Amino acid sequence: MSEAVLECRDVHKRFEQGNLNVDVLQGVSLRIERGQRAAIMGASGSGKSTLLHLLGGLDAPSSGQIVLDGEDLSTLSEPRIAALRNRALGFVYQFHHLLGEFTLLENVAMPLLIGGVGLGEARERSARILERVGLAQRVEHKPGELSGGERQRAAVARALVTRPKCVLADEPTGNLDRKTAERVYELMLELNAEYQVSFLVVTHDPALAKRMDHTFQLEDGRIV
Repeated sequence: MSEAVLECRDVHKRFEQGNLNVDVLQGVSLRIERGQRAAIMGASGSGKSTLLHLLGGLDAPSSGQIVLDGEDLSTLSEPRIAALRNRALGFVYQFHHLLGEFTLLENVAMPLLIGGVGLGEARERSARILERVGLAQRVEHKPGELSGGERQRAAVARALVTRPKCVLADEPTGNLDRKTAERVYELMLELNAEYQVSFLVVTHDPALAKRMDHTFQLEDGRIV
């Protein structure tokens, strides 16, 4: 059997607000293997983003297991989860979340610096990945000086700079026009093949889902 980099087993998530209980996820199980590309699709409110948060260790399930790079998150302390998340996962969101006061090079280097990599090596690795995504001439620019597509390519570079096992992407092209979105798709597919990093993408876009190896359809908190 291939190596699983990320797995959830019978995951439930309930939100409680006063007397109101909302079961957002009801027994979700999925497995992402090394180098696999997968999409999660579903209507708004079906639990897609909640599931991605749980898989990323940003929240804990009400029951069930999340296993990242062979480690059950429920057995780890918060600092251990944060260290594992920094090492094993990259994140890309619909809005790039780059920090406006820092250059692209500084933005991309941050996950490395947080992970304890020295400044010189962090800058060198960040420059290399920015060159790979076509932004070698923009490393000293700040996000406000870039187009939407350039900012999203920088966000992909930041997600990959730590050489993670898996990138979690939440509507990564939802804020881009079709032509720019296509370029970002192509980049993600190239980097998937080149680095053997897995991609798990939440998307409403059937065109992107078709390019994945597998699509999970989420409906009323369950995979159907």
